[in-house]
Amino acid sequence: MRILKSSFAVVERRAEHAVKYFYSHLFWHNPGLRALFPSSAEDMERQRDRLFAALTHVVTHLESGTLVPYLRDLGRDHRKFLVGPEHYAAVGTSLIAALAQTSGDAWTPAVEKAWYEAYQVIADTMTAGAADSDEPPWWEAEVVRHLQYGQDIGVLTLAPRTPLPYRPGQYVSVSSTRVPTTWRTYSLANAPRPDGTVDLHVSRIEGGRLSTALVRDVLPGEVLRLGAPGGRLTLRREDRPLTLIAAGTGWAPVRALLEELLQHPPDHDVRLFVVARDAAHLYDRPLIDRHAAACRWLGVTYITPAPGQHRNQATDRLATALGNRALWREQDVYLSGPALFVEETSRLLQELGARPDRLFHDAVPVAGSQRPRPLGFGEWFLHRPSPQWHNPSARAPRDDRP
Repeated sequence: MRILKSSFAVVERRAEHAVKYFYSHLFWHNPGLRALFPSSAEDMERQRDRLFAALTHVVTHLESGTLVPYLRDLGRDHRKFLVGPEHYAAVGTSLIAALAQTSGDAWTPAVEKAWYEAYQVIADTMTAGAADSDEPPWWEAEVVRHLQYGQDIGVLTLAPRTPLPYRPGQYVSVSSTRVPTTWRTYSLANAPRPDGTVDLHVSRIEGGRLSTALVRDVLPGEVLRLGAPGGRLTLRREDRPLTLIAAGTGWAPVRALLEELLQHPPDHDVRLFVVARDAAHLYDRPLIDRHAAACRWLGVTYITPAPGQHRNQATDRLATALGNRALWREQDVYLSGPALFVEETSRLLQELGARPDRLFHDAVPVAGSQRPRPLGFGEWFLHRPSPQWHNPSARAPRDDRP
């Protein structure tokens, strides 16, 4: 472990180079594997980010009891990419080549031996996780209705062909034949109805090929693929007041949580804050108003910029509204929205007295939140991006949460 961590510290300083070398080596020596990966440069850039983020996660959790479950779930999750046992040897060869090339004089026989042994453990654990899974690699779901709100928001009602083991608040990864080999995570807005249907909320991201296709192009009758549900934004039934905060299509998982509360009303008040870039983006307001009118325990606050003001003013207004409330230490708070919004709001709530162990949100980035263009090495080194990856270990809610 010591050798691996010290070796990885060297590689981290040239991470951009290491990952690009890895994929160049992999595709040069195994051209048939290229078809398993996204075709566009932007999507491959995100793929490179996810690879290094996952590698970082493994190295930093070498001594953690969570590493083996993480790797097993990662192996199960990779089946949706059509990854089979035969691919692991090729990936290992290219990974070792990239690490060696990037390490320079720091690459010694002892370092090489440590990485070979570590990769064998990783590959064996992922392969075992995939082999032991009784889940399908994905769920096929037909689009039975498509609603578009403005140019950039779509709500797709999906009918999975086999039951989807989903709990309110979770997300799924989504793929469409319109953008082959590309998967993005989106939140569902409800538990499966009696007819099995679920609603998928999508916000179009400028330059986002899949989000654009889902919002503007996909038609009823088309079939999407859904990965296994994941995420930890599921409702904890504690005897405490609740605050739900949603921004943009982050409203989707919060709507699912609210639906669960409506079925089993809480004993304490629930406060809902819905944040949007303008009033037109409060696309579900009629539904929210009906719930607020019917439930005495539910209070709703809409946050939008003042007319003619920049959309960022909405977050300033939210900060003021949150600051006017007290007793944050007694609250359970559920946050959903763009990654930066969640990060900043979580920090603000802690400054206001909220307990970190009672702030619930997912670490998975909202689709399209990655940087819009590749960073050069100098930019990467000075402004290193936060690791972003879909964590399949979060798919099953645990009973031992605080």
